[in-house]
Amino acid sequence: MRVNQIAVFLENRKGRLHALLGALSEANVNVESLNIADTRDFGIVRLVTDDNDKAQAALTAAGFTTARGDLVGIEVPDKPGSLTATLGKLSEEGVNLEYVYSYSRSGGKALILFKTDDAERAEALLK
Repeated sequence: MRVNQIAVFLENRKGRLHALLGALSEANVNVESLNIADTRDFGIVRLVTDDNDKAQAALTAAGFTTARGDLVGIEVPDKPGSLTATLGKLSEEGVNLEYVYSYSRSGGKALILFKTDDAERAEALLK
C-alpha cells in the first residue's frame, strides 16, 4: 500500500520541534507517525498525519519548509525475523531501501513504512 508522508526541514535548535508540533496542534491535525533523522545542524522530520493536506498548509503558514512523498507500507507479523524475511525479498531483487520506520502495531502485526526509488516494483514483489 502507498502511504503519503510530509518531510519537514528543521533547524537543530531548542524549541523547533515543539513549534512544529504546535502548528499541527493549532490546526487540529493528529500525528500518526513521526521519525527524525538529524545531524548537528539540522534534521528532517518525517511524519504521517490524519490530514496531510491540512498539516502541510499549517506548517507552511508557520514558516516551515515541507515536501511530500510516497512510501510503501507493508504489514508483517509482529515476531522476530518477519521484517528480515519480507525485506529480504526486495534485497534479493536489488531494490534499494533509502530508509525504514515503523508505523503501527496491533493485533499481532506491525505496519512498516519504507522509502525506495522504485515503489511500484517493490509493491509488486511483495504481493
